[in-house]
Order: sequence, then structure tokens, then C-alpha cells
Amino acid sequence: MNTWNQIYNPLGNAALSTIAAAIPVVTLLILIASGKVKAHIAAIIAVILTNLIAIFIFTMPANMSIRASVLGIVSGFFPIGWIVLNVIFLYQLTVATGQFELLKRAVGGVTEDRRLQLLLIAFSFGAFFEGASGFGTPVAITGSVLIGLGFSPLAASGLSLIANTAPVAYGALGTPIQGLASVTGLDPYILGAMVGRQLPLFSLIVPFWVVWAFAGWRGMKEVWPAILVTGVSFAVPQFVISNYINPWIVDIGASLISMGALILFLKIWQPKQLWLSPALRGRDESAATMTAPKPMDKTPLTNRELWTALLPWIIVCIVMLIWGNGAFKTWANSIFTVNYPIPELDKMINKMPPVAAKPTPEGAVFGFTYLSFTGTGMLIAAIISGFLAGFSPLRMIADYGRTIRLCAISLITISAMLAIGTLTRLSGVDATLGLAFAATGVLYPFFGTLLGWLGVALTGSDTASNILFGNLQKITSEQLGLSPILMAAANSSGGVMGKMIDAQSIVVASTATNWYGHEGSILRYVFLHSIVLACLVGLFVTLQAYVYPFTAMVLK
Repeated sequence: MNTWNQIYNPLGNAALSTIAAAIPVVTLLILIASGKVKAHIAAIIAVILTNLIAIFIFTMPANMSIRASVLGIVSGFFPIGWIVLNVIFLYQLTVATGQFELLKRAVGGVTEDRRLQLLLIAFSFGAFFEGASGFGTPVAITGSVLIGLGFSPLAASGLSLIANTAPVAYGALGTPIQGLASVTGLDPYILGAMVGRQLPLFSLIVPFWVVWAFAGWRGMKEVWPAILVTGVSFAVPQFVISNYINPWIVDIGASLISMGALILFLKIWQPKQLWLSPALRGRDESAATMTAPKPMDKTPLTNRELWTALLPWIIVCIVMLIWGNGAFKTWANSIFTVNYPIPELDKMINKMPPVAAKPTPEGAVFGFTYLSFTGTGMLIAAIISGFLAGFSPLRMIADYGRTIRLCAISLITISAMLAIGTLTRLSGVDATLGLAFAATGVLYPFFGTLLGWLGVALTGSDTASNILFGNLQKITSEQLGLSPILMAAANSSGGVMGKMIDAQSIVVASTATNWYGHEGSILRYVFLHSIVLACLVGLFVTLQAYVYPFTAMVLK
């Protein structure tokens, strides 16, 4: 079979080709946001539509288009769906053993104030899991913890998504930075340092933003000292570690310092009035679905109860740090790896200039690295926790079966989302959208940053967005006389704000909070937050490019 070259202007008109390329993702978002179409149905419709546009407009051979979709479906389950399934399994075990009830009392012992619980769980605790494993893990964990603490489903899901932004560029032990370096040829240490000149400002802003989104302006002002401590104790280590140590441990270090600083600060300071409402201030359609919360037991935990509550999560932290380590992955993959090049697809598609410097074959390999999958580590952590809690193997198998039934629709949806992302990448549809952003000339620092946002919204991954658009950022910035390091990093920094609206993250959030079928409500809630924050990142990068260029200078 002959190779096929991607075409980025199939209609001979850049505007029309861009509109055609945008149809699948716009349709998907409209269907989900309407609330009238279930997320899995919307995703299946969008997969079919993407295939039709790839085949009949972008001239991709039908055989390749279908194979790309199947590759995406399988990749959606491994590794993304695999993580979600096993996080929910662990959560179900902790609920069944009563450990989750003890965890709620432990968090309540630090503070009963919902605003401060958000800072501790959604921002700082979530950042740790972003740094350790990424790929949907933090939203799955923080969403389930917040719903267990009594937050409304919309608050638990939407605020987990907003909070999981500033740490994303350094997620999974710096995987997005490594991906960016691999396609641009730029030094990952310099790229990581540049991202560390952009995101700390937003690491300071996001905690304020999350509490404001939850409790309003007045509610935010009442706890501003705690928010400031949380943001500063994350942003400063984020800058220092990324610029003077390495980009791999940024989130781990910053999140642990932030959690510790907040907990210590709350020992000497508490707000004058506690905020105990579990719902979003203003309209919260999910509040009506909540049952009346049981009064929380305020009896102080004994040391034994505290360790019992924390044990599953300590096990998860240890396992995730091991599983995120490059040396462990290398060892695990040497034992168990199946790399399956997709016939008639792998290396049969060429990425073309100006997206690539020269015709470059696109890989289409399904890597079944079962042992090193983050989800496998999560499963092992859950099994260890189950055994220590006294579960029998048969009981755990039965609970796992119930978890599969619970997550089935969500897993189908996530797989369909990945099918769309894989097909748009291999067909060149997403590159057509990227080229439209690249044609903005002097405004490119702003729109180039939004290109990273678009990439994550399309693919669900900052790593995938960096691999997709990193080289395009480098080529375009060099043509415009801008710093390629600045714009490559901006792709990653802008991308983090797209994380909250990508469809698979929204499905993960709805699954974690048991709010199935309400993905449209979550998307409508977070969409404006995502757009505004992405534009703010774009404005900051523009200032770096033209007004304060010294902030964009990174010494090796």
C-alpha cells in the first residue's frame, strides 16, 4: 500500500478548510453542552463525523481512517480508562471498609471550612497526583474525595477540573516537557525552566480562582490569607525547582510544600466564619440531587484511626512515585511490552511542511506496556489496601465487577474521545486548525498560546498537544523572529487551561463524582473559566515576547 501525505488545505481555501476541520470537535462540544445527548452517544456521533470529514474532505484513505479510529478506541482504555477504573475501585474499597469516613473526619479535623478543604484536596493534593501520574488520575481522585466529603456533584467535578491546571505542564514526572523536547529538539531543562517563568503566576491565581468560583468574591476575601499561603508555597517552589533543579520533580516538590504549609498555617489561623455549604454559590443544579448529609462525627481521631484513614492514600503515593519513575518503567517494559504496529497505518502517513520541517512518517503503534501503566500501579495499590483492610480475594473480585458495571458507559465514552483525538492527529485535521492560529502574525504569541489550549482540548493531554503542535510552534516562531523556546513553552503553558474542557477529563470527573449523564452541565460550568484563563496566559506570553523579554531569557 502506498504512503499517504497529509493535506492541510483540502478545499483550496484556508478559511473553508479550517471550518471543515473544526466541525467534529465543535459538534462534540455542542452535543455535550446541550445536555440533551448523552456523552457516549455524542462521542460516537463525533467519531463517525470525524471519519466522514477525514475521508471525504481530507482525502484520507478509508482503510486508514477506520484503523486510526480503532487504535484510538483501544488507546482510550489503555491507559486512560484503566486509570479511572482502578481509582474508582480503590475509592469503593475505602468506602466499604469505613476508611473513607475516617478520612473525612481527618480532613474535617484540619478544617471544616469547605473553601479550605478545596485548597487542600483539589489544588495541593491533586497537584501531587498530577506530578506522580497525570493522565486523569488527579481529577479522578480529588473528585471522588470531594464528593465523599459532601460537596455537590457539580462543585466536586467542576472545581477539581479548574484546580487541576497549573500543575499539568509538569505532570507524570515531567512527561509533557519531555514530549515537547522530543519533537522540537530543544533542551528539556531549558523548556522546563521557561514554563517555570510562565506558570508560577497562574499557580498563584488558580487557588484564588477556585475559591472565588465556589464561594464568590466575599467568600474568597474571608480566607485570602490561607489562599495566599497555598499559592505562594506552590508557585515559589515551582519556579525554583523548574529553573534550578530539573523539570521532572516540580509538581511533587511544590505540592508537598504547599500541603505542608497550608496545614501548618491552619494550626494558627482559621476563618472567623466557617463556610459549610456544599453547593456552588449561586445556581447549582446538582444540589437538588443531594441527600441530606449526615452530621459529621467531630470526635478527634486516635493515632490508629488517623493512620487507618491515610493508609490507602499513602500506599497510592508510594506506588505512584515508583510507577512514575523512569528507571522503573524501563525495567517493567523490559519484562512486559507488546508493541503492535498497526498494519497499513504505521509509518504509512507523512506529516508534511510546514507542520514538519520535511515529510515525516507518523507512527501508529499500540504500546501495551501493561506492567508500567499507571492504572496497573493503581490496581496494585488498591489490592494491597484491600488485603490490609481484611478483604478476601473473592470479595475484591466481586467489588471489581461492580466497579466495571459502574464505569462501563464512561469507559466507552473515553475510548470514543481518544478515537477522535487519534484520527484528527493522523488525518491532519488538527494541524489544519493549528495552521490557522499560526497565521496570526504579530498576534502569534497570544494565539500560539491558545493553540496549546486547543491541542489539549482536542487530545485531552498536554503531552499529546506538545507532540502535536510543538514543532509547528518552533517553525512559526523562527519565521516571525520570536524565541522558539518561548513559544514551545507557551504551547505547554496554554495547554494546561484546556485540560478542564477536554471531553475525557469531563467524563472522568462525572464518573468520579457519580454524576453520570450530566457531562453537559460540567462542560457549561467550566468552559468560560477555561477560555478566560487561557487568554490570560496568552496575554502574559505576549508581554514576555514584546514588553518584558528579559523574563523569557533562560540561561542553561
